[in-house]
Amino acid sequence: MNIRRITRMALLTAIALTIFVAEAQIPAPVPIYGVKLGLANIVTVWAVFLLGPADAAMILLARVVLGSLITGQMMALMYSLGGGLLCLCAMIPLRKVLTDRQIWVCSVAGAVFHNIGQILVAIAITRTPSLVVYLPVLLVSGVITGLFTGLCAQFLHERMRKLLRL
Repeated sequence: MNIRRITRMALLTAIALTIFVAEAQIPAPVPIYGVKLGLANIVTVWAVFLLGPADAAMILLARVVLGSLITGQMMALMYSLGGGLLCLCAMIPLRKVLTDRQIWVCSVAGAVFHNIGQILVAIAITRTPSLVVYLPVLLVSGVITGLFTGLCAQFLHERMRKLLRL
């Protein structure tokens, strides 16, 4: 790895971690357990398109582990890892077929798969398959929050592309 690449990844990890910790202090937008905006995923989605799958995965893993340590939510670590890894598994193939103007689509798919991953982890931990009934609620929230974070990532990508041309 070269210095520029490491520095870029470190900066994006720090930004994502800061957003994650700040969002953990904000009350949930709706009174449904497990639903949050996931603003740190703006960085993850953008990193998938900007840096590629391997670097985006390292940024995601660092953010999830450090975020759990900083916020003291160690139980959330397993849910975040399960959701985050499944999210990446969905976004990486989409990156190959979507254009830079369709980042928001990748984000919606990633959010949906993140919620599926979290439900799978919950079922595995609790050995309660009936938790799957909660999935439709999470999928609807995933589409809405994924659209929001995806549009933010899209806006960020377009602005940064213009800025880098200057």
